[in-house]
Amino acid sequence: MIDDDTKAVIQTAERFARERLAPHYMAREQVGRVDRALIREMGALGFIGVDLPEALGGHGQSSLMAGRIVEAIAHGDFNVSYVQLLGSLQGTILAHHANPDLARAWITRIVAGEAIVAVALTEPRGGSDAGNLMLSAKRVGDTYVLNGEKSSISMADQADATIVFARTGKPEEGARGVSAFLVPMDTKGVTTTRFNDLGSKAIGRGSIFFDGAEIPVANRLADEGKGFAQVMQGFDYSRALIGLQCAGAAQASLDETWAYIKERRAFDAPLAQYQGVTFPLAEAETMIAALRQLALHTLRLKDAGQPHTSEAAMCKWLGPKTAVDVTHQCLLTHGHYGWSMDLPHQQRLRDVMGLEIGDGTAQIMKLVIAREKVGRIALQYHKV
Repeated sequence: MIDDDTKAVIQTAERFARERLAPHYMAREQVGRVDRALIREMGALGFIGVDLPEALGGHGQSSLMAGRIVEAIAHGDFNVSYVQLLGSLQGTILAHHANPDLARAWITRIVAGEAIVAVALTEPRGGSDAGNLMLSAKRVGDTYVLNGEKSSISMADQADATIVFARTGKPEEGARGVSAFLVPMDTKGVTTTRFNDLGSKAIGRGSIFFDGAEIPVANRLADEGKGFAQVMQGFDYSRALIGLQCAGAAQASLDETWAYIKERRAFDAPLAQYQGVTFPLAEAETMIAALRQLALHTLRLKDAGQPHTSEAAMCKWLGPKTAVDVTHQCLLTHGHYGWSMDLPHQQRLRDVMGLEIGDGTAQIMKLVIAREKVGRIALQYHKV
């Protein structure tokens, strides 16, 4: 059960998504950016970083609350909900691993909607093999000098800073030689490009180049050489949020489709009278409900301080698959109207499909689940 205050915040987020976000969801794709004034508005309403510590500028609410807001915002605009997801993920990483002054400075801005902090892990040579990094960070006195490229980085050209994973040890050390840093994007030697992607154009994706970029030692997160092991633990959280992000987007298409089949007529009857039409939608409603409950259960485990790595991985592979399947069915149910670029189903389908690749493929998530169940034997032929 949720208390009245929590319910009021969620209802406010749902109303904001319905009135402010949904009407312009497709227009934002054409603009190719998330409007900063809109992000500041969400910050003023308390929709970003609700779960971050009050002592560091957050609202001190639960992860469960953050997840419910992510789902509500995603119902109105899947892409805008990435702002909430990044705020919670990156804010949590900073709260746990940055020095207090650095954490407070950036978390305050994140929560207010004044700053976006991206995450830069993937490199051109590979994505799933996340510990096999080449971008180097050499310590020179009180600074680290970064050289190399990060690729496939969401919001690369919109972020104010990014958490960068770089190699401070020898290549043969694998993930054990990786450190994490907070890098402001206006740092000299940092440049970006943007890709022409199939979907999620309002978020955007691109490469970040580091050419002798100097970062203070104080901007290192966690211990040197332990950034991968320590900081990556936070991604269990984002995987649960992704499950709710996908549930919100899929539910939007499904809600629109239920309404459509009550109005659309064929053979002198509304489509809603035909079981061939309603049964697939009933199955979709069931799958979204199952996904939602899995994600909420994962967040409850997190809030209780209990292990949730396996459950989070389940959310990450089930969420995008469910959203793709449900949205595809909704598009088909709209018939020739659904094949038009004028309806939002085609955009939601393209947008959610990206998460079948980004932030960990289904195969990697299933490997994580297997490892949690049978231990390292699941990885005996893999360098993961």
